[in-house]
Amino acid sequence: MCGISGILLADTSKNCSVEIYESLNVLQHRGQDAAGIVTCNKKGRLYQCKANGMVKDVFSQKSLMNLIGPMGVGHVRYPTAGTSSNSEAQPFYVNSPYGLNGNLTNAHELAKFLDEEAHRHINTDSDTELMLNIFADNLQQTGKFRVNEEDTFHAIKGIYQQCRGGYACIAMISGFGLIAFRDPNGIRPLIYGTRETPNGTDYMIASESVALDTLDFKQFVDVKPGEAVIITENGMSKRQLVTGAEFTPCIFEYVYFARPDSIIDGISVYKSRLAMGEALADSVVRKLGAKMDVDVVIPVPDTSRVAALQVSYKLRILYREGFIKNRYVGRTFIMPGQSERKKSVRRKLNAMDLEFQGKNVLIVDDSIVRGTTSREIIQMAREAGAKKVYFASCSPPIRFPNVYGIDMPTSKELIAYNRTEEEIAKELGADCVIYEELDDLIESCRKFNRDIKSFDTSVFNGKYVTGDVTKEYLEMLDRTRNDKAKVKEDIKAEVIGLYNKYGESS
Repeated sequence: MCGISGILLADTSKNCSVEIYESLNVLQHRGQDAAGIVTCNKKGRLYQCKANGMVKDVFSQKSLMNLIGPMGVGHVRYPTAGTSSNSEAQPFYVNSPYGLNGNLTNAHELAKFLDEEAHRHINTDSDTELMLNIFADNLQQTGKFRVNEEDTFHAIKGIYQQCRGGYACIAMISGFGLIAFRDPNGIRPLIYGTRETPNGTDYMIASESVALDTLDFKQFVDVKPGEAVIITENGMSKRQLVTGAEFTPCIFEYVYFARPDSIIDGISVYKSRLAMGEALADSVVRKLGAKMDVDVVIPVPDTSRVAALQVSYKLRILYREGFIKNRYVGRTFIMPGQSERKKSVRRKLNAMDLEFQGKNVLIVDDSIVRGTTSREIIQMAREAGAKKVYFASCSPPIRFPNVYGIDMPTSKELIAYNRTEEEIAKELGADCVIYEELDDLIESCRKFNRDIKSFDTSVFNGKYVTGDVTKEYLEMLDRTRNDKAKVKEDIKAEVIGLYNKYGESS
């Protein structure tokens, strides 16, 4: 899961870099591993700045001033495929800079095609670089020095024919414009808007509406599944390139990833989380009974606050902020490596004894993935004096790997894998674990947009909407994308990077 944005300004004498930087700050919650911006001036020259780290650390005032041009794309990375090395920072560029949010399920097949047939060198393990080269190869086949919109639509259609998985993409073609497209199932989000100025219309595309909203863009429109959008100095063109696939946006966007002030595919993330809270309250009553002994409802900040408030309201039980968050520590779920996630929990949260001492507490969180954070939080509550600790999740047990851009690739890393709810509670150290039912979660989102018939819920039920995820593919993920494998790849990448920089020691 990553955050992407692209801007094209009507005034070609202005630079878009500062606004792209601001949009990446707004999208920082979608990725904290790396950040990058590439801009293009009116003569077609590209300017780039990217590195590992948070947005505020990667860019300085000087580096932003050196990113010249009215058109650009930006990216914040969360490593789901590849490694965490500097070489994986995006945007990538071959003939055109490119940012991707998602994952491809046929990456190995594409890498083989690019090597053996297209004869294109791939420098990283990133799915984004694969898709970029597929796109560049399709454009190259036109045989033209300068491509037009028809050529570009044709090249994007070729991507749909070759690439499978869940993705949302923004690309920039030097001297031409911005393009954006979304996978045929609409798994990953993508939205665009406009801003009227005295010089004409500015355009922006991003992962979430909040990025556009903060920069005063209006008239938000979600890119449709299988749709391509081209934006040039002459305006915007759209074309539906793939039809017939079921529209199944990722439900985890509403549970965890997206900001509450975003609207994705016509659904307010905030309202959906309120509804999740109501449904979770019903699950708590079913599990603990109407005469439960809960004294206080406490959220795990920040994502679960909205739902916890509604749980408290419906159960008529006091709501209190028992955990104080250090806002200068990143989201533990999207940190690369289990050891880093575990160490970060207590740096991020501190339990206030006065809210736990001698009380039976109901802790509400958005989900329980690996269990690392939940286990530490429950232990912190007990150390703060809680008599009983009930732990409630706004989502059902996560028992299956995600292959569409969320970093939970291996089943064995999931705490719910091959465990009952009672076994999960014991593993976490909780007196009881309460999960929201899948049907209730789906209804919590769908009630706000009845045009969406279903969602991607593969992490809960193992049903992969693209229809191409095999047992062999999942076994391959287990071997290559667990935390131990990622650490080895990161070390290898850094060693290679040092060797390339300094050469052999004398």
